[in-house]
Amino acid sequence: MKKHVHGGNIYSYRDCVDFSANCNPLGTPEGVKQAVVRSLDCVGNYPQVGYAPLREALGKYEDIDPDSVICGNGAAELIFSLCQAVRPKRALVPAPSFAEYEQALISAGCQVEHVFLREEEDFAVKENFIESLHKGLDIVFLCNPNNPTGVLMDREFLFQVLRYCREMDILLVVDECFLDFVEEPGKYTLKAQLSRYHNLFILKAFTKRYAMAGIRLGYGICENRELLEKMGVVTQPWNISVMAQAAGIAALKENAYVEEGRRIVFEEAPRIKKEMENLGLKVYPSRANYIFFRGPEGLFDACVRHGVLIRDCGNYTGLEKGYYRAAVRTRGENDRLLAALKLGMEEGRRR
Repeated sequence: MKKHVHGGNIYSYRDCVDFSANCNPLGTPEGVKQAVVRSLDCVGNYPQVGYAPLREALGKYEDIDPDSVICGNGAAELIFSLCQAVRPKRALVPAPSFAEYEQALISAGCQVEHVFLREEEDFAVKENFIESLHKGLDIVFLCNPNNPTGVLMDREFLFQVLRYCREMDILLVVDECFLDFVEEPGKYTLKAQLSRYHNLFILKAFTKRYAMAGIRLGYGICENRELLEKMGVVTQPWNISVMAQAAGIAALKENAYVEEGRRIVFEEAPRIKKEMENLGLKVYPSRANYIFFRGPEGLFDACVRHGVLIRDCGNYTGLEKGYYRAAVRTRGENDRLLAALKLGMEEGRRR
């Protein structure tokens, strides 16, 4: 596994506009901020074990039984607690994909197998992934749309994976954290399959949808109560803070905000991609609220010099230096990104 690096490192790059973290371009809703402020009156108390009000609110939002919901200190905590609860011996993960899957699996003593995605196929997950499933596997992770590529898997393909996994007694974890920024997400989610497939666990997060990365709040939905109980056993009882619960409940009411953020992404992403291609960058067909592209190896540092932070994807398993990811932000901010990329490309050509 390559060096563990994240986007969003504004602490090392303080004077940059952050395109390395893929959150709602509108920033955190004011209603969420005010909910956090109001919750400060209760910070002298322990959080509510089991966070029942938050699970009730999520049950209504997702139209599911609240008992099928488990929350975590970000979706990342749930990935780790899931691996600690299951203690899988062998796992399958596409590469490239979100690094925390492999990190959490290794922390549980699991051997990780990869299906390496091919650049000539735009890093799409193809039929060879299904061919790589076998009875020796305990768990499979898929991210839809995938991170960092933004490539979507259609639901029929996921149905095939799900059926094969059930036949082979494999737990399938599908990360839908970025599905909120896909057009017609209902065509891709597997949520309706939860009652039929108790080997299915879906990951979601407040982080991206509501730009709440600093609050740390994610959730999983699954109808396998035995699995949820095992996860609860390996999770400390106060993992959801008073502030996080208040923020989450308030955020779930921000429907207009979510739609406006989606509108900006759908409007800006095609424009940015076209301008990037005009600069000579290789742009891949991301369907998420971020753009995956290839350029000169020194482009990350060049962008930093011009006040823009992009995600260098060279540390992802299956990638190398020269691959990058950039979030879709507001129009003026996106113009800054394009200007920095242009200057970086010009500097590279001069060198």
